[in-house]
Amino acid sequence: MITDDRVLADFELGEGEGFIRIEVPRPRMSGDDATEEVSIVDDVLQAPETFDQALSKLQPVVEKVARRLKHGLTAPADEVEVKFGLKLSVESGVIISSVGGEVNFEVTLKWQNKS
Repeated sequence: MITDDRVLADFELGEGEGFIRIEVPRPRMSGDDATEEVSIVDDVLQAPETFDQALSKLQPVVEKVARRLKHGLTAPADEVEVKFGLKLSVESGVIISSVGGEVNFEVTLKWQNKS
């Protein structure tokens, strides 16, 4: 259900791949640069960047966390699983988020007994 603080936004998937419509927080329309690029068509916000561009901002973070946990340990893990929440915004793209004021990563490391 769309509310006063939530709106629909279209993020293009890429060239000719269509779009994904997502419920996002309503952007602050205070005249700052981040919201000036947002356009509205048929009451739906049009994100200034593609979904792929938004996700690409996360790639270095994900790679760094995975590399550090898998290879930065004295006894490298055989498997690494990291979970974190994402929030999509037309102003900022993808943001690592959680409910509340803190960001938490859930990390699972697995070692197999090879003896």
